[in-house]
Amino acid sequence: MVDNSSFIGVESSRQQLNDQVIIVQVLVGVFLCINTMLIITFFMKDTFYRTMRYILFAVTLLSDCLILILTDLLLILSYFRLSIQVSLCLIMFAVSSVCNFVTPFTLTAMTLERYVAICMPLRHGDLCSTRSALQCILIIHGLSSVPCILILSVFFASVSLSFFTQYRVCSVEMFILRSWQGHLRSAISQFYFLIMCIIIVFSYIQIMKVAKAASGENKKSTHKGLRTVALHAFQLLLCLIQLWCPFIEDAVLQINFMLYVNVRYFNYIMFSLTPRCLSPLIYGLRDDTFFLALRYHRVQLSGFSPVHKSGFRRQMVSLIL
Repeated sequence: MVDNSSFIGVESSRQQLNDQVIIVQVLVGVFLCINTMLIITFFMKDTFYRTMRYILFAVTLLSDCLILILTDLLLILSYFRLSIQVSLCLIMFAVSSVCNFVTPFTLTAMTLERYVAICMPLRHGDLCSTRSALQCILIIHGLSSVPCILILSVFFASVSLSFFTQYRVCSVEMFILRSWQGHLRSAISQFYFLIMCIIIVFSYIQIMKVAKAASGENKKSTHKGLRTVALHAFQLLLCLIQLWCPFIEDAVLQINFMLYVNVRYFNYIMFSLTPRCLSPLIYGLRDDTFFLALRYHRVQLSGFSPVHKSGFRRQMVSLIL
């Protein structure tokens, strides 16, 4: 006879997994809706895509949307042990691996833009032009591709063509065939984030020096710049902790499987979703120009009567322009 307590335990664990997946779907859905609304606002005002910080902000939003969709899909496949073709998993891994580094690199570039704007205002127009923004985006994606290229180069050289047509549960571990690949990827990641942290600290110190010497409106602007850099630093810290999560999860897996599932779920919420929900807060809601544009276009899309709301619209347009 089957033990009723063990049956109840299995059902309870299954229900817990289902609840966790549902919660993730709700959070991902909310973040995707917010990011999509901000991306639409970015393209509806030409001033934004002629300004470097807003261009970089849009890159962050697009990268966050991609990685939210892909990691959520991988989470569902992993939880329910669903198999997909290796070639499709390869594409998902490559895109998510690149996007995983694009966000912190872009945050670092945005921090440097704030440093130039506050500490070198006379050179801001030259150093932070649209052309410079496009070059910066190419550099960001090039550096973000390095760990993925290293892992996939070894993978392509080690497996046969028939392997790509097989069906397996998609995971990052599938492409790391040698232990030194994981160590090399971790070393590159740690090196990247060390450089990013140095840039963040340097920018914060320099902006703080300007803030002490500033007065009036300049002082208000520099203090806002300091808060922005501090929020970027917090985002980078969460992204850095995410690199340590696989080591923690591997250790927990040796102790208890359900504990491993819970720890992995917590890490995903805390160190994958949370950093990517801060970007809309920093530049989407704290930035006065972007917030007013967002509010104005939301009023336009909501279908308010132009007769009764014309005064409000004129007021919003005057504030935006």
